Amino acid sequence: MCRSNQELWEGTGAIDTHNPNDVLLAKDLKPTLAVGFFSPSHDRYTQTACVYIRSEFKCELMITQQVLLRDAMRRLDMTRDAFADRIGSRRRALDSWLLPDESNEFRAMPEVARRFVQEILANATPRTDPSTQSVYTGAGPLTPGGPLRHLLSVDQFTRESAEDLFRLADVMLPIARRHKVTRVLEGAVLANLFFEASTRTRVSFGAAFCRLGGSVCDTTGFTFSSMAKGESIHDTSRVIAGYADAIVVRHPEQGAVAEFARATNVPVVNGGDGPGEHPTQALLDLYTIQREFSRLGKPVDGARIALVGDLKYGRTVHSLIKLLALYKGVRFTLIAPPSLEMPAAIVDRVNRNGNVVEVRESLQGLADADIVYATRIQKERFAEESIEGYGAAFEINRALVERTCRPDVVVMHPLPRDSRAGSHDLSSDLDGDPRLAIFRQTDNGIPVRMAIFATLLGVDKLVQRSMRDAQWTPPTFIGPEDSPFHGLD
Repeated sequence: MCRSNQELWEGTGAIDTHNPNDVLLAKDLKPTLAVGFFSPSHDRYTQTACVYIRSEFKCELMITQQVLLRDAMRRLDMTRDAFADRIGSRRRALDSWLLPDESNEFRAMPEVARRFVQEILANATPRTDPSTQSVYTGAGPLTPGGPLRHLLSVDQFTRESAEDLFRLADVMLPIARRHKVTRVLEGAVLANLFFEASTRTRVSFGAAFCRLGGSVCDTTGFTFSSMAKGESIHDTSRVIAGYADAIVVRHPEQGAVAEFARATNVPVVNGGDGPGEHPTQALLDLYTIQREFSRLGKPVDGARIALVGDLKYGRTVHSLIKLLALYKGVRFTLIAPPSLEMPAAIVDRVNRNGNVVEVRESLQGLADADIVYATRIQKERFAEESIEGYGAAFEINRALVERTCRPDVVVMHPLPRDSRAGSHDLSSDLDGDPRLAIFRQTDNGIPVRMAIFATLLGVDKLVQRSMRDAQWTPPTFIGPEDSPFHGLD
């Protein structure tokens, strides 16, 4: 059994095996309400570090006040302003409670406020709106604390399970930001199988696995693969499963990653399958949108999202629009050349969920957008399509944003962006503009992918308990042009 609440509040409970921060966590962070994705564990490390609180979720690990507050705002669908009003706090105080511990502006949350938030969450009514439910059954749901599953499609997620994963990503943030370290995946091996060009996604998966204490084996391209000798996907998958504890696959053919998954019980993650899906990119994009909206005081429900560029072959937008369609009252504006429009089946599905989709022919459709999501033209996937008409009029640059967009617009891009002359991709003249979120996106990929690996390998309940301080000093800002709030929101 866990130690008594009083022992944990005062930091006096004897813990058999602990790291130097155990008493600090027990004394300063206080017990927190279950967030809904941890399940009871018989692991003695988990038992000694958690507090059981009667709720529909039964048990949870000790979590930080930042995770508790973000969880509450997600579950209650409240902006920071609305949530501050709900708990009787000033917005400035709430902001200080949400800052990282190492920030000079960070303040500890008063115990009375913590208890009130716990009470609100305990009495919160779970969502039952059918529009938030997944229709996908191919690989089963991916839920933290749940059984082992592959991650092949965003269709495996409901709104609730996606937000459960984001709560776990919040727990990962101190590690992703290099202030804490963990070794929960020590000894585990990830096989990164990228049969298509990739730098950012491949390294992001590898870094996320390493941040959890695991190690990574990489292979890139068909040239250096036995597939060049005629080996089948089934054989490759089964062989690699004998070497690795998790497999990430990127493949140029839609459906190939699912074929990999059918040949093994080792978790397989879809790193992009041709023009099909890129589920982890969509998850980190939605996580980024939630964090940007939290800072700006906006809910995702009712958001106005503009998707621009190659919507036919852009697998990131195929996954993202389906995730965003789990929310209510979202208005999508689709802007693409006639030959590169969003597939009709995806548009029909989004419309069925009660959201609104409009197709526009020019970037004037960005005027009311909360999010502008640009995508690169995927010339490598073209069959008989042309990009006639995709000229300078489709380029998103600083002048356009200043002239057309809202002052608080958030500009996103899955990267890489084509910076060559004549590409008309997202312009680099927006670099350093706080409205440009592309590097916040890539940074957010680490905690989200860490959460995915922790879930698939069953260590999600051990991460908080295992954290210890990093012994090196990370830079305050990763990039010299990062916005002042980058990493501090």
